Amino acid sequence: MGGSRINPHTTPTCNLHYCSTFEPSSPLCHAPLHPSFLFSGLVRGRESMGMEAWRCCLLVGMLLLMAVSGGEAQLSPSFYQLTCPNVESIVRQAVVKKLSQTFVTVPATLRLFFHDCFVEGCDASVMVASRSGDAEKDAPDNLSLAGDGFDTVIKAKQDVEARCPGVVSCADILAIAARDVVVLSGGPDFAVELGRRDGLISQAERVAGRLPGPDFDLNRLSDLFRMNNLTTHDMIALAGAHTVGFSHCSRFAGRLYSSAVDPSLNPAYARLLMRACPRDVDPTIAVNMDPFTPTVFDNLYYRNLLNGEGLFSSDQVLFTNLLSKPAVKRFAANQTSFFGAFATAMVRLGRVGVKTGSQGEIRNDCTAFN
Repeated sequence: MGGSRINPHTTPTCNLHYCSTFEPSSPLCHAPLHPSFLFSGLVRGRESMGMEAWRCCLLVGMLLLMAVSGGEAQLSPSFYQLTCPNVESIVRQAVVKKLSQTFVTVPATLRLFFHDCFVEGCDASVMVASRSGDAEKDAPDNLSLAGDGFDTVIKAKQDVEARCPGVVSCADILAIAARDVVVLSGGPDFAVELGRRDGLISQAERVAGRLPGPDFDLNRLSDLFRMNNLTTHDMIALAGAHTVGFSHCSRFAGRLYSSAVDPSLNPAYARLLMRACPRDVDPTIAVNMDPFTPTVFDNLYYRNLLNGEGLFSSDQVLFTNLLSKPAVKRFAANQTSFFGAFATAMVRLGRVGVKTGSQGEIRNDCTAFN
C-alpha cells in the first residue's frame, strides 16, 4: 500500500487493530477517513497486501465510513426512485398552485427550510404544532415565520400521501419545496438529496441561540454557520436568498431610530425606510429586502450591498467586512457565480443534522408526531 509491506511475522486478522501490521507511513493507518482517500489507498495496496488481507481492510474501511459519514451518506436524489418516483413532480405542482395564490410562498418556504435545518437539523421539527404552545415553531425567533411556508408543505404532503402513503418525509418535502420556490422565482435549479426522516423532538426552549440575528457581525454569523458544518462562503451565498425576502419594521428599526442613523446605510435608502416604517409604526408592517426586484431571485441583493442598501446590519456587514467583501463583489458582478455558490450551499444546508435509516419517523401529518 504505497510501498508498505505486510508484517511477515503476523497473521492478518479482520479487526480494527490490523493497521499495526503496516509501516507507520501507511496512508490507510494515518489518513483522514475520507472516502476517496481511504478507498484509493486500498486499491493501491491490493497487490502488496494479498487478497485475504485486502478484503479484510475493505470491510473494515466500509464499516468505518458508514460510522463517520452518518446520515449524509444515505441521502440521494434517487432515494424514492422505487417507492415514490413522482414525488418531486407532485411537490412541484403543489408549490406552483400555492405560488399562484401569493408570492409570499417563496420567501416563506425558503426561510422555513433554513430555520428548520438550524434547529435540530433538517427534520421538519419546525412544522410540529403544539396545543400548549411550546413547540419549536412557538419560539420567539420563529413567530415571524409566515404561514404560507407551512401551508405549502402541508398541502404538498397531502398530495404526496394520496399517491405514496407513508413513504415520503415532511423533511424531504420541505427540502424539495425550498428548491422549487427558488427555481420558480428565477433562481438556479439543483438536485435535492433525499432520504431524511422526520424528527421526534420539537421544543421552543431549544431554539434560542441557534438562529442568526439581524444585528450579527461577521464573526457571530460565521461561528453559527460553522457549528452547522457550513463555511463563511456558504453563509454569504445563502444570504442571497434575501433577494426575495421581506422583514417587519421592528427587525431593523434600531438602525433608523437609535441615537443616530446607522452610518453604513445609504442616506437615500434610510429615508425610504423611514417613510415605510415611521417611528412607533405597527411592528407587523413589512418591507421588501430588495426594493428593486423583490419577486425575482437574482443577484441584485449583492449589488444593493455595494450601495449601502442592505436592510439588516447583518446584511451590510458582508460588504463592509474585508473578509467577506470580495465574495459580495464577485456575486454582484456575476450572477452565474452566485447561482452556483447558492445551489452548492443549499445542498450542504440540506445535510445539516439529518435523521436517516431507523432514526425518526415518516409523519402522517407534518404538524404532529405519529
